[in-house]
Amino acid sequence: MSKEQFDAVIIGSGPGGYVCAIRCAQLGLKTALIEKAPDLGGTCLNIGCIPSKALLHSTELYHAAASGQDHGLVFDNLRPDLGKLMARKEGVVGQLRKGVETLVSKRGIKIIRGHASFKGKGSIEVKTEDQSVRPVAYKSAIVATGSVPVALPFMQPDGTNIITSTEALSLKDIPKSLLVVGAGAIGLELGSVWSRLGSDVTFVEFLPTIAAGSDKDISKLAERAFKKQGMSFHTSTKVTGCEIGADGVTVTAERKGKTLTFTVDKVLLSVGRKPFTEGLGLDNIGIQIDEKGRIPVKNFQTNVEGVYAIGDVIEGPMLAHKAEEDGVAVAGILAGHPPHVEYERVPGVIYTDPEIASVGMTEEEATKKGLSIKVGTFPLMANGRAIAQDATTGMAKVIADANTDRILGASLVAHGASEIIGAVTAHMEYGGSAEDLAGTIHAHPTISEALKEAALDVDKQAIHSL
Repeated sequence: MSKEQFDAVIIGSGPGGYVCAIRCAQLGLKTALIEKAPDLGGTCLNIGCIPSKALLHSTELYHAAASGQDHGLVFDNLRPDLGKLMARKEGVVGQLRKGVETLVSKRGIKIIRGHASFKGKGSIEVKTEDQSVRPVAYKSAIVATGSVPVALPFMQPDGTNIITSTEALSLKDIPKSLLVVGAGAIGLELGSVWSRLGSDVTFVEFLPTIAAGSDKDISKLAERAFKKQGMSFHTSTKVTGCEIGADGVTVTAERKGKTLTFTVDKVLLSVGRKPFTEGLGLDNIGIQIDEKGRIPVKNFQTNVEGVYAIGDVIEGPMLAHKAEEDGVAVAGILAGHPPHVEYERVPGVIYTDPEIASVGMTEEEATKKGLSIKVGTFPLMANGRAIAQDATTGMAKVIADANTDRILGASLVAHGASEIIGAVTAHMEYGGSAEDLAGTIHAHPTISEALKEAALDVDKQAIHSL
């Protein structure tokens, strides 16, 4: 069989891969997109970002309705219908799957279904579902195969008792009790979903604070908010063992020399993700892998000329929007006009309620770098919109350079923080100052005004706090 020739071949159709393919096609490159799964969209669309946000929204509505009496709203016999809830989630995912497929195919991109592996320089073989082999030739190849959940040596997921985020998005029944190992973004989001639906949710986190990487003030405030919602937390706690028995799953852990024991219906293992490069035949063309399983790159190119890597398989935050920017950048490189990607301004969000959002440096990171900084904060309990909609648990925080007033970072824990953080990112993009942010007119009443007040507080000029 003769090889099909392409200017760009992208392996993996997640946010990084399909966006890279679209931009390559827009720039006039003959492009192919290889995907081994039945549907395009990768983890994010099919078993990650999108289904989790659908479940978060549905359960937020349920939780709000259950609290309706405080607002003069009475609901009789309120209960969740898990089947319909899951069906809605699948409908959201299905709609977006069709959208991605249309976006890719309408741009003339060749979609090749099957498992890709490198066979030599400029050569890929794709094993299709019927086990036939399809040879593909490329001028440039981009590895965009994403990541998979990390397991613990003594706690391997079985899909029933010990589950990963994949199974946690599609449970058939609401567990009476759920132990979440790891209080990062994925664990907090899925723990929130099942807590709202009635599960007794407990978190065990090895680090001293939840939401790793967040500003300490923000993570502590968020933890207090989640505790008020009924979730419990054991930080600075190391899981040491796990046993499945007739009564459920028994997990042992250690904190400050004391042994803790938890017996629960299910355990959600959420201790991070690792790059997925299995079966790609990287050794066949000499592509190197580092100690963390990542592909080292320089300007997105691997150690092999003409082969690039983006997204979760390379160094940097494992975020869909970061992978998208990687993909756009590589397409530009291949077309001869590479854009610039500024990773110091990649926002991060945890979509709980309240949401946790940040961009740039935290106060701790700036201090560790020896920078002279000014810090402004503003509590949501002093924000009119937050009071009006029962969302006063939270705060905004802005970090600025003490000498230049340039914004170094910002963090929020607030309802709708994911939509607000972009304002700081935009100011940081042009090197804006806290004064610039403080002077930006925000509509009243909005929770975003807390960000303006925090920027004013950098120079102790906040209007609505003492």
